[in-house]
Amino acid sequence: MIQAEGLTKKFNDFTALDAIHCRIPEGCIYGMVGSNGAGKSTFLRLVTGVYRPDAGSVMIDGEPVYENPHIKEQIAFVPDELYFMNGTSMNRMADLYRAVYPAFDNARFEYLTKTFELPAGRSVNSFSKGMKRQAAIILALSTRPKYMFFDETFDGLDPVMRNLVKTLIVKDVLENKATAIITSHSLRELEDTCDQLALLHKGGVVLESDVLNLKTSLFKLQAAYSGQYGQERFAGLDILHYAKRGSVVTMIVKGDREETINRLKASNPLLLDVLPLTLEEVFTYELEALGYHFDVNGYDFITEGGDEYAKDMVR
Repeated sequence: MIQAEGLTKKFNDFTALDAIHCRIPEGCIYGMVGSNGAGKSTFLRLVTGVYRPDAGSVMIDGEPVYENPHIKEQIAFVPDELYFMNGTSMNRMADLYRAVYPAFDNARFEYLTKTFELPAGRSVNSFSKGMKRQAAIILALSTRPKYMFFDETFDGLDPVMRNLVKTLIVKDVLENKATAIITSHSLRELEDTCDQLALLHKGGVVLESDVLNLKTSLFKLQAAYSGQYGQERFAGLDILHYAKRGSVVTMIVKGDREETINRLKASNPLLLDVLPLTLEEVFTYELEALGYHFDVNGYDFITEGGDEYAKDMVR
C-alpha cells in the first residue's frame, strides 16, 4: 500500500504539493490527471524517493521511501523527461539495471525488446522520442517491479504502442498484484485502464474516486417547460453550464442532487431527467468551478486535463 499523509513539497516560494492525503491499495492502477503545474510529477518524485518531503510523509508498505534501498528495489519509475547517457545502448542500460535491481528478468528484457522491435545494440540517443519512451518502459518492466510509476507514459507513442503498453501494465497488475500510478494530461488515456482516478489542481487533490463509482457533487439535468423562460427561472441553483435549445434546457449543476430535483419537480416541468456525466465532463467542470477556464473572443476555453477545447458561450 502507498500512503501519503499531509505530503507537502515547496520550491522556494512555490508550493508544488500542499498537504496531500491519499491511500493507494495493492493491485490498483491509479490515474492522476490535472491542470498544468498541478503537482502530478512532483508527487511521483516524492513517492519514488527522488525528492524528500518538506512536510508530511509518504510510505510504501509502511516504510518511508526516501533513502530506502529496500523499497526502491521494488520500484520502477519512468519520468516524463527521459535521459540516457551518450552512446548508451539498451543492452548497456540492462547491465546497469541488473546491478541495481536483484529481480531484473533477462528473459523478459529480451522478449519485450523483440516485441517492441527495438535495436538493443544501438545508441538510445539515436532513437526517436517514441522509441526512447518504449526503451524506458521495457527496462522498467524488466525489473519485475511491485510498484510502477509512469509520468506521461503515453506521450510520443502511437496508438498501437499505447495499447501495447496499457496491456503490459494491466497484465503485471493482475498477475503479480503490482501497483501502478499513471499520470497524464489526457483523461481519455486513463479512463479505460485505471481503477481509481484523482484530479489535482494547484497542489491539492480536488476529486478522488474509483472509476466505476465516481463520487461528485456535479450532475447533469435536462428539463423542459411550456412558454418562454430563461436562466433566471433557476435562480438559486449553482449552475456551472447552461444551454437551451427550444423549450429544453440542459444544465450542469453543483449541489445536493435530491434537493435540486425535488425543487424542480415542484415547478411542474414538462420534462425532467438526470443524465449521466462522463468522466471527461466531471473533471472538466470540476476544474471550471475552480476557475480553470479562459474566455477568448466569445468562446469559453475549457482545459480538460491540459487538452483545451472551445465551446460556444451562452450569453
